[in-house]
Amino acid sequence: MSTEIELKLQLSPKAARKLAAHPLLASTPPQKLHLLNTYFDTPKLELHARRVAVRFRKQGWQWLCTVKSAEPASGGLAMRSEWETPATPGVFDFSHVDNDDFRQFLEQRRDRFEAIFTTDFHRQIWQVPFGESLIELAIDHGKIESCGRRTPICEIELELLSGKVDDIFGLTRQLQQSIGLYPAIASKAERGYNLFLDEPLRPFKSKPVPINDQQTPIEAFRSIALGCLEHFQRNEKGLLLGGEAEFIHQARVALRRLRSAIKLFAPVLPPEFVAAYGQTWQTLAGALGDTRNWDVFLEETLPPIAEAFPDNRDIKRLRKAAQRRANSARKSVTGLLAVKEYPRLLLEFTAAVYTLGDTLPMPIKDFARQQISSHARKARRMASRHAELCPEERHKMRIAFKRLRYTLEFFAPLLPPRRLKPYLAALSQLQDELGLINDHVTAETLIAEALAGRPDGPIQGWISGRHALLVSELPVVLQTWLAQRTP
Repeated sequence: MSTEIELKLQLSPKAARKLAAHPLLASTPPQKLHLLNTYFDTPKLELHARRVAVRFRKQGWQWLCTVKSAEPASGGLAMRSEWETPATPGVFDFSHVDNDDFRQFLEQRRDRFEAIFTTDFHRQIWQVPFGESLIELAIDHGKIESCGRRTPICEIELELLSGKVDDIFGLTRQLQQSIGLYPAIASKAERGYNLFLDEPLRPFKSKPVPINDQQTPIEAFRSIALGCLEHFQRNEKGLLLGGEAEFIHQARVALRRLRSAIKLFAPVLPPEFVAAYGQTWQTLAGALGDTRNWDVFLEETLPPIAEAFPDNRDIKRLRKAAQRRANSARKSVTGLLAVKEYPRLLLEFTAAVYTLGDTLPMPIKDFARQQISSHARKARRMASRHAELCPEERHKMRIAFKRLRYTLEFFAPLLPPRRLKPYLAALSQLQDELGLINDHVTAETLIAEALAGRPDGPIQGWISGRHALLVSELPVVLQTWLAQRTP
């Protein structure tokens, strides 16, 4: 078995031609290959569910059988276990897989394997000495086909043959100075499955991060931060294709979780890392936040107002003004994703996370215990004086509860489920209540903005009354949460 450390980047066909003429590559003629691959799975796509790929590859006159077990990619960087051996097409022999459980999983299913999709592309390969490393750079150009559908391939892969991971990023930085390269997280296999399934693009929600008690805090942070980055990147396409409300919401949550993770782990992170990336995502997060506020107003806050005031002439004007503001906010988001600094930020952040060293090694359980206790105490202090909080302070209390929830979700694999589940349920209910209160506070500002400072009295009165009702219900929800024992 070998372990691939590979950086995948998308580029245009024009940029691919420019890359082939780059000074780092032009002095050495590339190796050229035509690669035809067929990927197999069971009818129920059991391999896909386990993030496993089985393929036959025709390379020249030789056929190879390859098995890959993939980890999620972030910032374009993927680490995969790979087994490859010469083979006869259609003969599934997994004796070369040296993981007994994994081999047994494959052997139990091979009689049900069927072709799912093919990839057909031309590859140019250079071996590039860079820093202390030898890096294989490959340009792939071709297509993926499944069920009569096809999608193009135009990407580069940088694979570390020997040396240090950060040299891959160093080489990419140098290439990015003159060529548009964009970190990609979807492998050819993933894109092939998407083509086979022919499913519409869907918003991507956060997934549990697989940390464990053998990790240091830095190792846990690396898993969490890259998971947040993957969460964001997998919603990028939805943002660029018009920004449906749930894509906006999930992208915003991803950045909020990422920024919370940096603050949470700041005591063990290098100060220069926190200084460089603590506020880096703020502009994009702010644009997503503005868009999300208008979406919530249009989809959740305005409909009951319109129902309460069916004859109010300002409702139609308010809806049109809000829609204009929402569209403008979406353009701000897509504009930020289009600037050349954005793909560089993805790459630089991924590189910085991967190359973090342990500045303060300590057991992850000790660190988790300290952080959970600290965030829970702060939330309880604010909850104990909720009756005297002004709207600004109540918003801060909402943020404190949100950070406590993210902290618990990050450390969930280390916590007893029996205590965590009811605690998170009570915390989620409390967050929902505080979120509704905040939506009505925000709505007053948005209405004043949309109506150019001429707020409608009855509408503002309705919102103020609804806000007061929600605040009056808050003590019951707070008490439910306070009755839970902190995990």
